[in-house]
Amino acid sequence: MKTSIPTLSLVLAAAGVFNPWCSAAPAATLEHNEFDATLLAPYHGDVRDARTFTLSFEYPGLQAGRKARRPVTWRLELVTPSGRRVAQWQGRLALGGTPRDVAVRWSGILAGRRPTPGIYRVRLHAASGSETADQAWDIAVGSVPTPALPAFSPLPTGRARMMAMPAPGALPYTVYYGNLHSQTRDSDGGGPVDNCHGAQDPQTAPYGPDAAYPYARRHGLDFLMVSEHNHMYDGSDGTNPDADPAQAKALYRAGLKTARDYSDANPGFLALYGMEWGVIGNGGHLNIFDSDELLGWEKNGKGELLADTPTAKSDYAALYALMRQRGLTGQFNHPALTGQFTVNGTPLAYTPDGDAVMALCEVVNSSAFSVSENEGETRRSNFELACNKLLEAGYHVAFSSNQDNHCANWGASYSNRSAVLIPNGVPLTRASFLEAVRARRVFATMDKDAQVVLTANGHLMGERFDNTGALRLQVAYASATGRQAATVAIIEGVPGRNGDVSQLSDKADVTTAPAPGAHFYYAKVTQDDGKILWSAPVWVTQQP
Repeated sequence: MKTSIPTLSLVLAAAGVFNPWCSAAPAATLEHNEFDATLLAPYHGDVRDARTFTLSFEYPGLQAGRKARRPVTWRLELVTPSGRRVAQWQGRLALGGTPRDVAVRWSGILAGRRPTPGIYRVRLHAASGSETADQAWDIAVGSVPTPALPAFSPLPTGRARMMAMPAPGALPYTVYYGNLHSQTRDSDGGGPVDNCHGAQDPQTAPYGPDAAYPYARRHGLDFLMVSEHNHMYDGSDGTNPDADPAQAKALYRAGLKTARDYSDANPGFLALYGMEWGVIGNGGHLNIFDSDELLGWEKNGKGELLADTPTAKSDYAALYALMRQRGLTGQFNHPALTGQFTVNGTPLAYTPDGDAVMALCEVVNSSAFSVSENEGETRRSNFELACNKLLEAGYHVAFSSNQDNHCANWGASYSNRSAVLIPNGVPLTRASFLEAVRARRVFATMDKDAQVVLTANGHLMGERFDNTGALRLQVAYASATGRQAATVAIIEGVPGRNGDVSQLSDKADVTTAPAPGAHFYYAKVTQDDGKILWSAPVWVTQQP
């Protein structure tokens, strides 16, 4: 059937044709002077599937004035369940020192008719100079059948939101929910919410780790990771030639001690302290959860290293090797499809050392500069495309969902959480947390009161195993607040193929016959309110 592709004409002075190959602009120099674009795509429509998509654009650090304005071009696409593009909108705008929102209204009609019911995808590609941003969210169009789900006894939780005791025959784990990405005044976070408008000048905000942990605990989190930028311990976003190496290293050690002391004094809550290593420009951020050493590359004017251990800037192969040598554990933070985690010229490149140490991939991040304290933030980014590329490259990563808080609202900006499964009877400690993460017993959720678990022939998500014959995949879901699963997707890929994942099934219980060789599978559950949960993958080597 021939389908027309409507184009939206925006009432913007700079409106024009989308051009993804627009002229390059100089790379940003400060850490958060970077282009950011997010897409809010309501899962359900209002009247006859009509809905408004909200595109939010920001370039933190730009000053007021015409010379500081940056041109932005964007393209929004609506894609059918089969992958066919059926609608497109595009436009231009000039971005200054304040965020800009663009509302795109879709009538719910395609080629004069109601579209075929199903799960459609809305994709945003935006560019500002050489910087790009890609976002994608699923939406429900028409009446989509509710999936049948296997019986599931919800797992107990750290704060007993689901149930106080595990049901007979339930999986022997307790679920703990937290936030694995945040900053305080030790780097560029900790700004008061009443006047926080972005990243702070390093070490100038009033609130440090000693404020972050009790705040997160009061707001119902079981754990909080304070992940300070490793290159800001000199008190600058560049390099301070007068910095004292002893002070930089002492500040890092003080953060570790604050976390240990708070955990010891508050059983049931885990305070984690570590670093967000790397830079955005020609780099990529990753969290290191368990390093007692400050890793860095900056030197003061005397040539003294402003860290405990030298690591070359943007040399990810060398960093992975050092992390493996030290037994460290990491998370890819807000990964982009291009220009990040590059090894030998290839972005998102696989190395055996990297595979050994990188356990998580951040699939959702709420706005880093949110000031919401009631989980009302609407700006959030989806990095599933890049996480899938890492899985296809060969990485054994589970999904996490974090907030990257730079204001003093640690864990409170949105309802998303990273969740870890700890054996029943084992307390939540740094050791048990790391054991769970290394085993990939982790799921990512946009709803702090929901659970998802994937099993494969009885093997729990996160496991790697050999299989002969049929493979039965089962998706278990539970909500403590009465939410229902609107859709289920089981995603399949091949590690090391460097291709694209595909949807194996829209059923929660499916038996398949994999081709001989390596495979990975993960589950994605979308609730009736549009919030999504991602299970960790299972990795299966199918024997002939």
